[in-house]
Amino acid sequence: MSSMIVGIVGKPNVGKSTFFNAATDAHAEVANYPFTTIEANKGVMYVRKNCPCKDFKVKCTPHNSECKEGIRYVPIEAIDVAGLVPDAFKGKGLGNKFLDDLRQAHALIHIVDSSGSTDAEGNPCSAGSYDPMNDIDFLEKEITHWLKEIIKKSWENIARKAQMEGNKIERLLSDHLTGLGIREDHIHHAVRVSNLDVEKPQNWSDEDLLQLSEDIRKQSKPIIIAYNKIDKAPENLIEKQKDIKEKGYRVIPTSAESELALTHASDHDFISYLPGEKSFSLHENTSLSDKQKQGLEYIQSKVLDRFGSTGIQQCIEEAVSMLDLIVVYPVEDEHHLTDKEGRILPDAYFMKKGSTAKDLAYKVHSDIGDHFIRAINARTNRVVGADYELEDGDVISIVSNA
Repeated sequence: MSSMIVGIVGKPNVGKSTFFNAATDAHAEVANYPFTTIEANKGVMYVRKNCPCKDFKVKCTPHNSECKEGIRYVPIEAIDVAGLVPDAFKGKGLGNKFLDDLRQAHALIHIVDSSGSTDAEGNPCSAGSYDPMNDIDFLEKEITHWLKEIIKKSWENIARKAQMEGNKIERLLSDHLTGLGIREDHIHHAVRVSNLDVEKPQNWSDEDLLQLSEDIRKQSKPIIIAYNKIDKAPENLIEKQKDIKEKGYRVIPTSAESELALTHASDHDFISYLPGEKSFSLHENTSLSDKQKQGLEYIQSKVLDRFGSTGIQQCIEEAVSMLDLIVVYPVEDEHHLTDKEGRILPDAYFMKKGSTAKDLAYKVHSDIGDHFIRAINARTNRVVGADYELEDGDVISIVSNA
């Protein structure tokens, strides 16, 4: 299992748990009232990649992932956290619980009700009566204020230590925020774009800390907007996607209900459907009722034909793209593409873009990294060194004396 975690976030009653169920092999409780999700649900989502089995013309035997028709489905962890309401950072609603769960996530998929039929608190209202843009603004505000409060609690000590001991403020802040998945490079970038005087952190104002927190959030918890219930959105709110994109957001129209219905129909062998596809095929001699057939026709015409997909798989893959991750396939035998148990192309690992062959060795096992000798690129049959920069789809054999 990859250590990458994507948080599914949003206010109550926007289809968050439905999205989670559609995207994973877990089944969270779904109901039409706030705070259905109290404990964070965890599940597995899959990212699609072209499997090297097609290029090498072999039949693979995946171990930590799946291969369907030459497409490798690589697992990442998803966490569906408690619904967020305004002033969560002050402890309102399940705010503290939400924010505590959030610290585990490397990226966030923010589920927004594009139909405008849930108010600020997550209660049902008439379609089109609520502006979805409000949700985007408030979620970011909550996370930013949460980070600021954490920084502020120890700020005097951090600033004094930086001044007296000559330590870099970025290093001290990184140590303080390490439990939130925030790295020193996130803070370094945030300090730079905030134009703060790193030599005199004790002079930073409350407004400076708020701006810094916002920039840290952008770096450490990047957000995708899943514009959900798109088939039920009034035309003016569908068009609002453009306004949201113009403000610099990554927006993907989604219909979690449609994806869940298609997944269930596929599981029951009524249809052939792969996540992310723009259509499905009905199996012959299926025992679908007229109502079920009408439901599938609705999904095809109102969602798939109109928007190209249900959007769920696209959200997952956009999260991986946003985090600059590639997928690499380590093997023991570069000629047969097998591990020591004879499995062909068994494992697929996420690696940060820019990672090296030695980084991959450590990912496989710390002993292999410690005793790294060389690596072999199975695509080119060439020996590569420890500093070889991995490319997406590489198949690598590592030689070590471990």
